[in-house]
Amino acid sequence: MSTERRGGLRFSKYEGLGNDFIIVDGAAQVDTERAVELCDRHRGIGADGVLIVNASAPSMEVINADGSVPEMCGNGLRCVVWHLVREGHFERGAEHQIQTGAGPHLAKLHGDGDVEIWMSAPTLEPKEVPMAADGPRVDAPIEVVGRTLSFTAVGMGNPHAVIFDELTAAERLEYGPQVQAHQWFPAGVNVGFARMVDGGLELHVLERGSGWTQACGTGACAAAVAAVETGRAERGTPIRVELPGGALTIVVGEPGERVRMRGPARHVFDGELR
Repeated sequence: MSTERRGGLRFSKYEGLGNDFIIVDGAAQVDTERAVELCDRHRGIGADGVLIVNASAPSMEVINADGSVPEMCGNGLRCVVWHLVREGHFERGAEHQIQTGAGPHLAKLHGDGDVEIWMSAPTLEPKEVPMAADGPRVDAPIEVVGRTLSFTAVGMGNPHAVIFDELTAAERLEYGPQVQAHQWFPAGVNVGFARMVDGGLELHVLERGSGWTQACGTGACAAAVAAVETGRAERGTPIRVELPGGALTIVVGEPGERVRMRGPARHVFDGELR
């Protein structure tokens, strides 16, 4: 397991569909300033975030590339599961529980290398998203400069705004930051631009603290939930979500049930930064 010693930092680099992370042991005492330095792609190791892992009482803490601390990271959790299997703490094929800022999550590494995560039960309740509103917002209007968009607010242990409007890449770049900074979201929000394609979803996500990412696990779950809640997809049926970095499979169960996410993770290299 990675740790800090003699002024050096031992670490492992992982990626999940191009969403890349630096994994360090909890004993390394990496704070937000150090995490920003490590994630710098020109002067550091380079990553979307740092994952601080405690193997003895399995847990994951996330620090984004900008130093912010999100509640949860689905792609990161898949990488942590692979890491704990590689380090001999978890058994392949068995279910294990990992504590996160969004509560405990069950996880399992399958024989084909995919990791399945029992994510948080989704919520549409504004206080739990969180969002400043008097009721759930499902395909509801939100004003940005020059346009009114339709969005669905979903809580997956962290906040998401899912937009199904047909937009160009340039429009996503323009409107994404406006939605993310909207006054309705006191803790900020992850913004997902989704569209239905061949029964599945195509998704681009602007993440809090990381910007436009190759993949977002909680964002894929939120988009699948929004698709079900708006009648675009069926509950209980696997939904393929295509992200720039690859595909995840999401199953949205009955209200109150955890969302299941399945997808790959990959060990890239180990190193020591002095």
